Amino acid sequence: MTLDEYQKEAEKTALYPEAYRTLYPALGLAGEAGEVANKVKKILRDHGGNLPPALREALLDELGDVLWYAALLARDLGASLEAVARANLAKLASRQARGVLGGEGDKR
Repeated sequence: MTLDEYQKEAEKTALYPEAYRTLYPALGLAGEAGEVANKVKKILRDHGGNLPPALREALLDELGDVLWYAALLARDLGASLEAVARANLAKLASRQARGVLGGEGDKR
C-alpha cells in the first residue's frame, strides 16, 4: 500500500464536520502524538527503558492513529501524504548534504 492509497482509505472514515477541517485533525494529531510520548515515558519509568512486546504493540497502535490524523490533515491542507513524505525526505537530504542535520531552526 502506498501512502496515497492509505490516505484515500483513511478519508473514508473521517467523520468530522467540514467546519472543523484542518483544526480537528491537527488537534487529533497532537493528542495521539502525546499518547505515544506518554507510553514511551512509562516504558522509561516502569520498564527501565526496555520495551515489552505488549507495549510495543500499544505503541504501534498509537502510531497508526498518528498516521490517520496526519493523512487527514494533509488532505485538508490540499496535499497528498506521499507529497508530504517526499518533501520531508528532500528537506532532510538537503540538510544532510549541507552538514546541518543537527542544530536548531526550521530553515537550516
